[in-house]
Amino acid sequence: MGILLVILITASISLVIIRGVPDLKTSLQSAEIIFAIKLSIYTSIISTFLCILMAIPIAYYLARVKSRLSFIINTVLDVPLALPPIVSGVALLLLFGTTQFGRNLASMGLQFVFTVKGIILAQYFVNVPYMVKVIYTAFSSVSTRMEFVARSLGYNQLETFVKITLPLAKSGIMAAIIITWAKALGEFGAVLMLAGATRLKTETLPLSLYLNMSTGELGLAMAAATILIVISVASLLVFEALGSRTKIIDRGKDGVW
Repeated sequence: MGILLVILITASISLVIIRGVPDLKTSLQSAEIIFAIKLSIYTSIISTFLCILMAIPIAYYLARVKSRLSFIINTVLDVPLALPPIVSGVALLLLFGTTQFGRNLASMGLQFVFTVKGIILAQYFVNVPYMVKVIYTAFSSVSTRMEFVARSLGYNQLETFVKITLPLAKSGIMAAIIITWAKALGEFGAVLMLAGATRLKTETLPLSLYLNMSTGELGLAMAAATILIVISVASLLVFEALGSRTKIIDRGKDGVW
């Protein structure tokens, strides 16, 4: 069964690439594809940065504190992971498009429905729980004994976190950043629901693939798919490479350090 699965995955992805590569050069000269690439990179970088700001402190708290609050936070973070992204998009659309809260934000210039800001918000909402989980694993792999030794040598809690914990968890954090960026770049369902699929306005690469498939522009669609596959595979390879390095840190828990 495992061999059949490998064959199925390899064959399906290869067919997309074989179909997309011949049209790739022409498609990369298309204003629509260029716009989609730029918008995808722009929004995914911003949303990933916002995820970092939220995920690192939450993940560290969850890794070091076991309380009712940490249980509640962990449970709440599991909800977006369990929901289909398109349902998350509908929830965001209702919150920011039909409530007084959303209207108040729009009056202050924070319009999320059918805008680029909506793309960033949708990517953030779907991906921040995933980043928290990955970074949580990285922090959990850092022995608390190292932090205790640092504190006993005169470091305060912030210095210990910055100079000891973060460097030891660096590989795991970098892996989380890379895979979260790749997931944000390829986010479709939540972005479609909240930001819409308007050509040359909210058209990211996944939405470009969707729009061009629906209108029969297979060359542009396959080019967008090929670009997404290349980015995803490259990101996964880096993720696996960095992830394997974090296993070395686990030795600290076994008393090797």
